Amino acid sequence: MSISMIGIDHNKASVDVRALFSFTKKNAGDAMRAIKELEGVHGCVILSTCNRMEVWVSAQDDWDGSLYESLCDMKQVSGESYRDYFVIRQGREAVEHLFYLTSGLKSQIVGEDQILTQVKDALALARDAFSTDSVLEVLFRMAVTAGKRIKTEVAFHRANPSVIHQAIRTLSRQGFEVAGKKCMVIGNGEMGKMAAQTLRQAGGDVTVTIRQYRSGMVNIPQGCQRIDYGRRMELLPQCDLVVSATASPNLTLREELFQQVELTKPLILIDLAVPRDIEPSLGQREGITLYDMDSFRDSEALPEMEESLRQSEAIVKEQMDEFYQWLEGRDIIPRIQEIQTEAVHDLELRIHKILQKTPMEEKDREKLQHTIETAAGKVVNKLIFGLRDSLEKDAFLECVAGLEKVYEDA
Repeated sequence: MSISMIGIDHNKASVDVRALFSFTKKNAGDAMRAIKELEGVHGCVILSTCNRMEVWVSAQDDWDGSLYESLCDMKQVSGESYRDYFVIRQGREAVEHLFYLTSGLKSQIVGEDQILTQVKDALALARDAFSTDSVLEVLFRMAVTAGKRIKTEVAFHRANPSVIHQAIRTLSRQGFEVAGKKCMVIGNGEMGKMAAQTLRQAGGDVTVTIRQYRSGMVNIPQGCQRIDYGRRMELLPQCDLVVSATASPNLTLREELFQQVELTKPLILIDLAVPRDIEPSLGQREGITLYDMDSFRDSEALPEMEESLRQSEAIVKEQMDEFYQWLEGRDIIPRIQEIQTEAVHDLELRIHKILQKTPMEEKDREKLQHTIETAAGKVVNKLIFGLRDSLEKDAFLECVAGLEKVYEDA
């Protein structure tokens, strides 16, 4: 059994390139089912977020399929055009990547825990699509466990780490304070709600757009106002800051919508969507400053974070070791069970004549024989697992191979 992944993220690819390979929940389900149907593949999980897209598979050791080519076929993208944007990891490198990623140690903002929820959701989606298997199930669950432990046991020295918080800090360093500013948030999904709530907490006067057909069915963050999505351009000239964070495949702010809009003061646009919500050319218009997901990199290396990182890495290593113990046990247990069966059968043959000559009722003889066989099985298990716990891995596997050879030659 092998574990491998292919991924594209903010470190190597721009928002527009990442958007080509992003998945909605429905598309991800279809894609995972399609990949699992490939010969030699046992399980598949797709993680698709604003910052990254990753495809995970467990497959036969000799599987030689190409996840990159499968992705290009699904997305109808030219074969070699984007290969350099992807990273392929296999085996221990892939496992380590998932643990560090889920723990927030590979995020744009180190220590953020939004990725933890995203990894959990990816596993849940794979379950719904019946595309996961026992290896990926345990791998992702243990990675999530590591992330949860870090979230509760490690204190990163920055509150509310998320892209919108980093955006506010970046703007503040540039002299723009949210407090007292007129803000509009386009979108009321998870990212939109977080943006609206954060801007409100920072002292902004926040209005959230609501789709008309949903206006009576949704909640917006406390202290915010609402406006129908179709009226967003009416409010926009009054705004100092507009954040767009929807899951829509269509642009929410386009050049043509600004033809009849007269801006009387500088306007900041922040696009937190992948694919983009805001047409990039708007950033070239006079009086408009446009930021996207890649504008807010957390490049600060705070000295006080070193201890937090050390603690996090210790937790990651502990959980990874536990995963590998499970994985190795998963492969070795069938072999141990076979040795146990052979050993018990060997004992049965050796004591059969003795039991037959022992004066007792037949039912008592059968009961005694069954008791001896059960005890023998437990003794064999104790001996073998005792060897596992006291020997190095290679030495233990040599012992198992030697025991197998004893009964092969018998």
